[in-house]
Amino acid sequence: MSSAISNERPAPDQVLTDIADYALKYEIKSATAYETARLCLMDTLGCGFEALSYPACTKLLGPVVPGIAVTNGARVPGTSYELDPVSAAFNLGTIIRWLDFNDCWLAAEWGHPSDNLGGILATADYLSRTRVADGKPPLVMRDVLNAMIKAHEIQGVLALENSFNRVGLDHVLLVKVATTAVATAMMGGKREQVVNALSNAWIDGQSLRTYRHAPNTGSRKSWAAGDATARGVWLALLALKGEMGYPSALTASTWGFQDVSFKGKPLKISRPYESYVMENVLFKISFPAEFHAQTAIECAVKLHPEVKDRLAEVKEIVITTHESALRIIDKQGPLANPADRDHCIQYMTAIGLIKGTLTAADYEDGVAADPRIDELRAKMKCVEHKAWSRDYLDPNKRSIANAVQIFFEDGSSTSKVEVEYPIGHRRRRPDGIPLLIAKYKTNLKRRYTPEQQEQILKVCLNQAQLEATPVHEFVDLFVV
Repeated sequence: MSSAISNERPAPDQVLTDIADYALKYEIKSATAYETARLCLMDTLGCGFEALSYPACTKLLGPVVPGIAVTNGARVPGTSYELDPVSAAFNLGTIIRWLDFNDCWLAAEWGHPSDNLGGILATADYLSRTRVADGKPPLVMRDVLNAMIKAHEIQGVLALENSFNRVGLDHVLLVKVATTAVATAMMGGKREQVVNALSNAWIDGQSLRTYRHAPNTGSRKSWAAGDATARGVWLALLALKGEMGYPSALTASTWGFQDVSFKGKPLKISRPYESYVMENVLFKISFPAEFHAQTAIECAVKLHPEVKDRLAEVKEIVITTHESALRIIDKQGPLANPADRDHCIQYMTAIGLIKGTLTAADYEDGVAADPRIDELRAKMKCVEHKAWSRDYLDPNKRSIANAVQIFFEDGSSTSKVEVEYPIGHRRRRPDGIPLLIAKYKTNLKRRYTPEQQEQILKVCLNQAQLEATPVHEFVDLFVV
């Protein structure tokens, strides 16, 4: 018996067309968004410069095949590489994400919207250089900031009520989608081409989160975003060549993304695409750590002076937290590598208590060998504060709260230290911005001479000057 299925192509899914229309047509008018994007640009590049100190990261960089030369290629800031834009996007995206120190967005799904800078800056640099070679005007850095705002918005709005992690998919899916949209638009793609590219981004086999969780936590979580943003650039290039799209990539019965990968649930879009996400993005300023633990580390650092000489007397440590932290970074047992340690709330809290700080170096094997760390971890328990779990999802709060309290063998205890909003939260912007700039200056010193640092800061600290700077001239400031 025949069960004929119509082969008539439907109109493209609304999720695809809404993103395409936003990427192509929406005018960003928010001065706050552009100012925040400038800070985000600085911070994101700085995170990459720090990552270049780690051989495990730098071994992944460079062209796919050694020795390949690219005319008018995109440069990779902090290096001497000149690459095709797809490879450059992977390189930059990888160094940005390596140390888990760039910005963050927390909702039903979480992620790091500045991961998209890998694809955005590589695309803009390549376009700018080829335009100049053809006698045309280059792109300017305002174009980059505009694309950053839009990529943040696409990734962040899709994350508000759609939990991809609950079906085992990694949040870099949203990096790929956002980069695909803005890269295709930056390259001059028409509406149909942006929709086609986006459909291919959604129907890709998506990354599984297993590389972020026990027992498989590993370094892929540090280059997965580079992979995703590079894939977005590649899909944009294919669409510009005329490659077809798949109009019901999301909604097709049986075979679409929603039925295959999202348990049959429709994607929920709860607000229009504007500039909300960039304006409210969370900066990681103090600690290179999974964001759900940021306030726990703040608590531990505050307690350090009180407990540093009494670590052997500790009986129990109670970490009060929210549901997402329990699901992602509450870990018992051995931690296999740095990627495992920076996703363990107990490890990060222990370091804060022992050292009064936390740096990227504290995840390395030498530090992890300190027996006090596992001794303290064994005495920790994590408990959920349900009100904090609700506030985490409340669009008017978006808190990321944690508390730490230490109990000693003699029956005494510390006070319960609580931090509801980390220093990088929008509610703490006045306190956070000077620290963010200081972080950037520290990271510039890792790669550049005093003269280069001065040139870079002159541009980066002046909004109007930065926005007017041709992209290739800006990137050239960072070549070593």
